[in-house]
Amino acid sequence: MRERIDSPANKKVKLAASLHSRKHREKEGLFIAEGIRLGEMAAAAGWDIVFGLYTTELGEQARGRQLLAQLEAQGCLLCETTAAVYRKASATDTPQGILLVMRQQKSRLQELPAAGKQPLYVVLDGVQDPGNAGTIIRTADAVGADGVILLKGSVDVFGDKTVRSTMGSLFHLPVCTDVTAEELMDFAAAQDLTLYATALDESAQPHFAQDFTRGTAIVFGNEGNGVSEAILQRAAKTYIPMYGRAESLNVGVSAAVVLYEAVRQRQSQYLPQ
Repeated sequence: MRERIDSPANKKVKLAASLHSRKHREKEGLFIAEGIRLGEMAAAAGWDIVFGLYTTELGEQARGRQLLAQLEAQGCLLCETTAAVYRKASATDTPQGILLVMRQQKSRLQELPAAGKQPLYVVLDGVQDPGNAGTIIRTADAVGADGVILLKGSVDVFGDKTVRSTMGSLFHLPVCTDVTAEELMDFAAAQDLTLYATALDESAQPHFAQDFTRGTAIVFGNEGNGVSEAILQRAAKTYIPMYGRAESLNVGVSAAVVLYEAVRQRQSQYLPQ
């Protein structure tokens, strides 16, 4: 189904514009996925799309027409508008001409894979930068992690920049949000997980000296303060050795290094002998 919107005062345009605010996202339970690539991945994921807003120019492009046809076949309401009206709802500097208003889809810890499957979970403890959070979710997807857990105080996973930074990986794996440290501890104990926390500590061991082959949850902390003390007291501490003069690594880079060590260990049977 399609309709035409010509006024920036239209309720759908106003709703889309309001979702750039975390307060309104939480109130409505909605978020925005903007851009052709994200739109394609959202359509393929089967998440609930409330409506799409697109420009006339996008409908004149072959790739744009194909995406619109796919969305329309799935029963999505599509609203065509002018570039000027579209910009009222967009959050990007160079809009691609399509945004989808989508229903947030959150997982609960209890819905994650059952114990005994040697799962790998990625935990964000107070990570604040949307680009870092999105990059970590994307990396977790790339390594085949079983889920991402965001503790209370972490960035909003449904924020515009975070969603874009995931490059569609948000749609590929379970994401649990607003989890407390105690809930994480209980979950780790119930699933018999080894809980690791990245930390520069005298008792920490190098990441390549850890055993990531069993059920594992790896915690990556806040950009400035690291992992919270409540978790450090209960987790095995690990760090990435650095041999140059740099004092630290970006948390997104650190996550990639540690997670690919976990993959190396878990896929070691495929490595040349």
